[in-house]
Amino acid sequence: MAEQVLIQFKADKALKQEVTEIYERLGIDLPTVLRMFMAKSKMVKGPPFEVKLPEQTITRTEAKNAFYELRKQAANVSEMSLDQINDEIQAVRAERKR
Repeated sequence: MAEQVLIQFKADKALKQEVTEIYERLGIDLPTVLRMFMAKSKMVKGPPFEVKLPEQTITRTEAKNAFYELRKQAANVSEMSLDQINDEIQAVRAERKR
């Protein structure tokens, strides 16, 4: 067996717990997953997933403003009954079938 080394790093406690629970449901413990990550990184000569910047970025303020604008627009939409909603859905489905 190759010589073993200890690797330590800090991570958000809640994130670590969520990820641990995911892998436990898959029957894998977190140290095994991290070893798998390292082995795959060695195989592909880099991160074993795509790493790139998004094509378009939006600031938190822009996102918040967009949310409030949509909320304002939604406030002006008249209320519909469940029957009206279902009628509209049926009409769209019928149109798609044509």
